[in-house]
Amino acid sequence: MKRMLPNTQPHRAVANETLLDHLRWRYATKKFDPAKKISAQDWATLEETLVLSPSSFGLQPWKFFLVADPAVRAKIQPVARHQTQIVDASHLVVFTVKKNLGLADVQKLIDRIVEQRKLPAAALEPYKDLVLGRVNGLTPDKAQNWSSRQVYIAMGMFLAAAAMMGIDTCPIEGLEPKKVDEILGLEPQGYGTLAIVVAGYRAADDKYSALAKVRYPAGEVIATI
Repeated sequence: MKRMLPNTQPHRAVANETLLDHLRWRYATKKFDPAKKISAQDWATLEETLVLSPSSFGLQPWKFFLVADPAVRAKIQPVARHQTQIVDASHLVVFTVKKNLGLADVQKLIDRIVEQRKLPAAALEPYKDLVLGRVNGLTPDKAQNWSSRQVYIAMGMFLAAAAMMGIDTCPIEGLEPKKVDEILGLEPQGYGTLAIVVAGYRAADDKYSALAKVRYPAGEVIATI
């Protein structure tokens, strides 16, 4: 996949109104066409949007589990309120959060920075101390809450990117996270389920696709100070 060089400005390929048209087009798809599948190339692009998602300090306290096995998806459906999207959509991703964030996670980030930016490890000691101080200053509950918010940033990136590509999605929180954890064997891996996002293409008879998008006007949700 082509990557931009550092400090270069990406070509502006999408006009303002085009971008808004895509976002107006998207909705939480309730009924997917099981016969329509996302191409391998398009899916690779969507996966890369997850990789490129921003997070506080760059810690990336997440893992995204693509559930490709139909049998596993069938097991998830009953613990996700029997929603048909779980089995009908082309792709299903479980968005999970890293549990017990600590020194090992901070060191992993520092090691990655050293590798990617070709810096001496000693030069990153002040940054390591800064990040570790933030992580160690949180109670376990606050650390989990903080990490979870980072995962939702990635979800937003994914939903917007899919809309720009003409791919339908539906974020799903109507599920039993601990049971999804059990089905996927997440606890020994140190991750916990937050939500699921399914992606694919809307069914022609999904009545929700024709409904007007209900949003408050900008003046009610945006304030200039």
